[in-house]
Amino acid sequence: MSNTTMNLSDVKFAPDDFAPLNQAQSADLIVRPSLSYWQDAWRRLQKNRRALWSLYLIVGLLAFSYLLPLLVKFDPVGQDLTQISQAPSLGRQSLLVDTTPWEGRFAEPLAGPLGATVSGLQLVGEAHTESVKLSWQPVPGAVAYDVFRHLLEPSGPTDLGLPLGQTERVDQVYFEDRLKLQGVNYYYSVRAVDVDGNHSGYDTIEVKPRHAISITEAVKRGLVSGDDAATAIGQEVELKRHLMGTDYLGRDMLARLAYGGQTSLFIGIVAPLLFVAFGVLYGGISGYLGGRIDELMMRFADFVIALPFLLFMILFRVAMGIGPGESGIMPMLIALVVLSWPAAAKLVRGQVLQLREQPFVEAAQLMGANTNYLIWRHMLPNVMGVVLVSLTFSIPTAIFTEAFLSFIGMGVAPPTPSWGAMCNDGVKSFLSHPHELLFPALFISLTVLAFNLLGDGLRDALDAKMKG
Repeated sequence: MSNTTMNLSDVKFAPDDFAPLNQAQSADLIVRPSLSYWQDAWRRLQKNRRALWSLYLIVGLLAFSYLLPLLVKFDPVGQDLTQISQAPSLGRQSLLVDTTPWEGRFAEPLAGPLGATVSGLQLVGEAHTESVKLSWQPVPGAVAYDVFRHLLEPSGPTDLGLPLGQTERVDQVYFEDRLKLQGVNYYYSVRAVDVDGNHSGYDTIEVKPRHAISITEAVKRGLVSGDDAATAIGQEVELKRHLMGTDYLGRDMLARLAYGGQTSLFIGIVAPLLFVAFGVLYGGISGYLGGRIDELMMRFADFVIALPFLLFMILFRVAMGIGPGESGIMPMLIALVVLSWPAAAKLVRGQVLQLREQPFVEAAQLMGANTNYLIWRHMLPNVMGVVLVSLTFSIPTAIFTEAFLSFIGMGVAPPTPSWGAMCNDGVKSFLSHPHELLFPALFISLTVLAFNLLGDGLRDALDAKMKG
């Protein structure tokens, strides 16, 4: 049997032999396009609806705090003393009234021993939040009358409420309450006093003032013109809307929430960015160098962890000359950055120590890769997932820290708003005006919840073992 030798020069190729295969002819079909690490992580994050909606919520909170004040004219410190602690509303009608002091009523004093009780207590005219006018019948032997106001119906002579004052003349049988009132039920009580200081029985009347605004204040605000002021008395005007109500000083809650978000989110985002970035640098250097240097650097990190945060916060305030009642935003920011980086540093160090032993790093070293190449092409990209997750979990901690420090009076001071400071103000009147606490607490809760859910989603999306 003879062997036949074939030369390549004898082989004839046709152009069709080099035509690309179509999908029907291809044995290796591409199931899905090739994606980079970050593209694949984004694709998996989009499948996590909770994390995606949390991301949208964070963007919405940032827009509410930073974009809305640019589009809408807000005044976070402006006071409307006619609408103190008002509940959320779409606007309200207010009665225009003349606040000229009432001339009152007088009656000839009656001689004799002190009468048993006051009688004939009645309301004069219409009660409104600018003025409540009361009159009563004279009591024999009375030289003056005490007037009280209570939010609850008195249960006895020792439970008459807030003393409003005492009449100045013996023949005076009237009283005008010109304190800033609210549109709630009040119980006014009057008792007589004789020359020896003895008290008679009291008479009580229930009054619910109607919301009103003085004609002078209405002209100042531009609600009515000065020319129509005399004829406008007794009419109603539409007051400024407060969609989230007002606080105890008549300041708009919506405006303060928007500007307060700038303070809270600034502390909550900038501080973690700074101390996580420093922690990444510190932990990366420590883990990459290893050995004795790593040991020394980690012992210093342990020392920083042991430092008391509140004590250093006070020291930074004193060092920067910030006294009681002044905002301590910068000391708070510095204290967070100086004392909060060890957690991120330890996390990154552990990741770098693991990466140093990976085969792809050893292969890069054998191929002559220098330190910069190893750090930027292998170390940093592989720890970024852990860093982002650490960042998203550090932001809620920083927001809670700001809220806590403002709550105890060491953070943001009035009139600068922040969500924590607003909670501090709102807790004092929570039983009577719950919206002053609920709204800032709700914004803090939503922000913390959103960042926590986003952190969970990023952890799953950036974990290569969870690809699917």
